[in-house]
Amino acid sequence: MDVTNEIEDAAGPQRRGFLKCMLWAGTGVLWTVSGGVPRSILMGGGAMAATPASGELSFVQISDSHIGFANPPNMDTPGTLREAVERVTQLKGKSSLLIHTGDVSQLSRADQFDTAEQIIKGAGLDTHYVPGEHDVLDEDGKGFFERFTKGAAKGYYSFDQQGVHFIGLNNVQDLKAGGLGNLGQEQLEWLEKDLAGRPSSQPIVVFAHIPLWTVYQEWGWGTDDGTQALSYLKRFGSVTVLNGHIHQVMQKVEGNVAFHTALSTAFPQPAPGTAPSPGPIKDLPPGKLRSVLGVTSVRQVQGNAQLAIVDTPLAN
Repeated sequence: MDVTNEIEDAAGPQRRGFLKCMLWAGTGVLWTVSGGVPRSILMGGGAMAATPASGELSFVQISDSHIGFANPPNMDTPGTLREAVERVTQLKGKSSLLIHTGDVSQLSRADQFDTAEQIIKGAGLDTHYVPGEHDVLDEDGKGFFERFTKGAAKGYYSFDQQGVHFIGLNNVQDLKAGGLGNLGQEQLEWLEKDLAGRPSSQPIVVFAHIPLWTVYQEWGWGTDDGTQALSYLKRFGSVTVLNGHIHQVMQKVEGNVAFHTALSTAFPQPAPGTAPSPGPIKDLPPGKLRSVLGVTSVRQVQGNAQLAIVDTPLAN
């Protein structure tokens, strides 16, 4: 199978010109941003990532830990999160930060947050969180916000890192009919103000739990008012939107915006429309779990200037 051609066909020429590639590592994503263009750090022959060049920003994404979930296909979500974090420590190189795109817990319980936080600290990276719908089940997310988004009581905020502007959004409060994400007018107004006055040349990274684009409306895999949020980003030349929620890798580009959803560290979900409803794929063959949680690496293909994104099981 020609992995490179498969990726190029799916992504199209816009993505090939704008986003060189990415590295999904240990059910996480290792990024570098250089000259305003997000791209991956190439892995060497071993497990360690290449060292980013001076001035580059690299960071890691993990998602959907679901600590507290203990049902088929995964009876030990803390264990698989530890494995993912161990892999992150191997591959992070000189990464500046880690992003967790929600569903840290299964039931928003303090002990579940405790377990996840202690494991993730093992990555040794400054970590930024946004909530998933499983994180706001109790007191409208008060426990999550007090612990993971200090200073942002409603779970949305922004910060700058090495010239890149990061925006964490909360689209899991007050879900719409069918489970669609929702930002709400107050957050949309905040976002518009946050972006006002910023130069269009500044790279923007947006991260939220539910995809801002509509992956599959019937399953609630999209954000009801995501189009309005994305309209504020049209003038920027480099925009990357990271999400979790659907527990599988999906990518697309619309104009200047590259969208990526991450794998879960807990369990896989079916591809859109291939099952009666979303949810954990329970009937995995013995020993199959880690192969579907996966590690995806990036490698060069002889005779092609682009980089191939290649899935490698976490079990490896």
